Amino acid sequence: MILKPRVSSYALTRARSRRERESCSGYRRTSMVAAAAAATAMGKSQRSSKNSDRLEQEIAENPAANEDVEEASGGDEESQPSDAASLSEDEGSQGSPVDSEEENGDVSDDEDHRSGEESDSSEEEVPSRNTIGDVPLEWYKDEEHIGYDVAGKKIKKQARKDRIESFLAGVDDAKNWRKIYDEYNDEEVELTKEEVKIIGRMLKGKTPHAGVDPYAPYVDWFVWDDKGHPLSNAPEPKRRFVPSKWEQKKVVQYVRAIRKGLIKFDKPKEEPRVYLLWGDDSSAAENKRDGLSYIPAPKPKLAGHEESYNPSVEYIPTQEEINSYQLMYEEDRPKFIPRRFESLRSVPAYEKALKENFDRCLDLYLCPRTRKKRINIDPESLKPKLPSRKDLRPYPRTCYLEYRGHTGPVKTISIDVSGQWMASGSSDGTVRVWEIETSRCLRVWNVGEAIKHISWNPLPELPVLAISAGHDVLILDTGLGNAEEQARIKELLHVEESKPEEDGSTPVVSWVQDDKYDCIRLKHLKAVTTVEWHRKGDYFTTVVPSGDSRAILIHQLSKKHTQNPFKKLHGLPVSAVFHPTRSIFFISTKKNIRVYDLLKQKLVKKLETGVREISSIAIHPGGDNVIVGSKDGKMCWFDMDLSSKSYKTLKTHPKDITNVAFHRSYPLFASCSDDCTAYVFHGMVYSDLNQNPLIVPLEILRGHTSSDGRGVLDCKFHPRQPWLFTAGADSIIKLYCH
Repeated sequence: MILKPRVSSYALTRARSRRERESCSGYRRTSMVAAAAAATAMGKSQRSSKNSDRLEQEIAENPAANEDVEEASGGDEESQPSDAASLSEDEGSQGSPVDSEEENGDVSDDEDHRSGEESDSSEEEVPSRNTIGDVPLEWYKDEEHIGYDVAGKKIKKQARKDRIESFLAGVDDAKNWRKIYDEYNDEEVELTKEEVKIIGRMLKGKTPHAGVDPYAPYVDWFVWDDKGHPLSNAPEPKRRFVPSKWEQKKVVQYVRAIRKGLIKFDKPKEEPRVYLLWGDDSSAAENKRDGLSYIPAPKPKLAGHEESYNPSVEYIPTQEEINSYQLMYEEDRPKFIPRRFESLRSVPAYEKALKENFDRCLDLYLCPRTRKKRINIDPESLKPKLPSRKDLRPYPRTCYLEYRGHTGPVKTISIDVSGQWMASGSSDGTVRVWEIETSRCLRVWNVGEAIKHISWNPLPELPVLAISAGHDVLILDTGLGNAEEQARIKELLHVEESKPEEDGSTPVVSWVQDDKYDCIRLKHLKAVTTVEWHRKGDYFTTVVPSGDSRAILIHQLSKKHTQNPFKKLHGLPVSAVFHPTRSIFFISTKKNIRVYDLLKQKLVKKLETGVREISSIAIHPGGDNVIVGSKDGKMCWFDMDLSSKSYKTLKTHPKDITNVAFHRSYPLFASCSDDCTAYVFHGMVYSDLNQNPLIVPLEILRGHTSSDGRGVLDCKFHPRQPWLFTAGADSIIKLYCH
């Protein structure tokens, strides 16, 4: 019988533990896996002890082999790894059937890693992915990296999944329950079937390896041959069986120090069990730093369907829409126009990419950001509580009459102070006088030039019209009234021949008698746009839209005299209106309104409208409120006693506002526009200065048709009834009543 050299238990255990360390492939496992691997090594050492016992029995039967055994046992330690390897091979062939399945796997592992048996490297020499050194992991808790590589670059942490992603991954992956997270190396480890079995046995309180016998018989490793007594025959001391008094005193000292507060423990940070799922970046835990509060950068707008290289047909604008973009303001114009390409490789480079990236960098780097506290307010509570429209009646709602007769657009209308007659002027060169209740045309004058503006004298005993046509202003007798009134009018409209100026200069306005219409003709140097009467009926003003000193003129009918009190104007004038009760004069330019005191001859106030261009102006009968219409569809309400800024700015019409008007007795005001509509509003002005005016939109009046891009050109209220007259570019005058 061939005797194998006897191998010590220490060599067997060391060889098998080294083999287990080298089989880890350079990566560390979690604490549970490491414990399972150690338990497996223990099971193998137990099996090796059984094999050694079997060898002892064989040697006892053949005493002649003792010398060879002693020589083998007294050999160098350097031969022990190879002996252990040969013994492991012998175990693989002669193992018991109980643990044959486990040993087969061990033999295969031994063969795969036999090359590493020559080295006695420890576990700390295996390179680890985590290179933070001997540093607690809590130091890198709030950082985006964990350690550094050989080049000194930061090693980024792997993106952790949130609970929803982990749940979805567990549903899709059947092996997800076998994955655990290694916090030290920042990686996910998938347990093998053998490791799962080991963990299951440990949870049940069993030994990690199935082939280990926890109640194996004791093996006496001491060699008793030729030995007289054991190494130590001294009995066990008593202190090993009695609790230590020194340790008890030390524990008492620690307990007293904790009670007195001398020893303090760091309280663990309580992490919230729930978190805001759809919260923004400002509420994230990693953004809560000490010092200044974290303010997230503004996020860019995400791309939509129109940014696609092959969008749907409804996202592609037509050529008419693209042409209409050129008429819009630059801030309202769309920044990107969708286009369609057949393939992605035919898409050209985006010409604004560099500029948009630069603007984005400026937003992130230079834009100052402040934290604003948002207040949750119901939007309905912010709306003003307006009265019902039924309580605000009467106001014009429906079209009652139409006045037809003009062949061109009706540019201006004016209502007699008695409310019985209406005068209208058109671009066909005719002036007509209508009876309001019957829509009968009473008088027609063909001036020969397009009528710009017409105004009825506010005195009931003086039924004359002021008409602006071209460069002339006509003071025309309507022929209404009794014989005494007509005699007075003829005397008033008589002009003697004007004498030349003494200094030889050209007069500002020439007063000329017109025999054709038996009226007075005031000849100006440039075209006149508006004519407005003073409340007493003797003075009237004309506006010439030019930048010279003769733009605003005031005329006196009784003395046939013209004066020019406004030598210097800031901007081109649009209209001029007298105050209804006081000696105040309003001049509106394209940008602002100047208020003058005619008695003191000085500027009282300047109203800043903030609109693109003023088109019309109207004064409230009380005189303290003004409404202004603009060519960008906005209407501004000014309170003269409040401020020089507008009290309310109403965005009503999509197109230019042509005229605005107040009612003389009812709390109504209206505006008309080129969009063929007229808006009627309720505007109550209270005598209490602490109460703001009440503005309520009432009705949108439609009915006119567009002609050459123009809609409703003028609107006027009836002096006594809640009626509204509108003059349209379709040569029709409409009467809206309640």
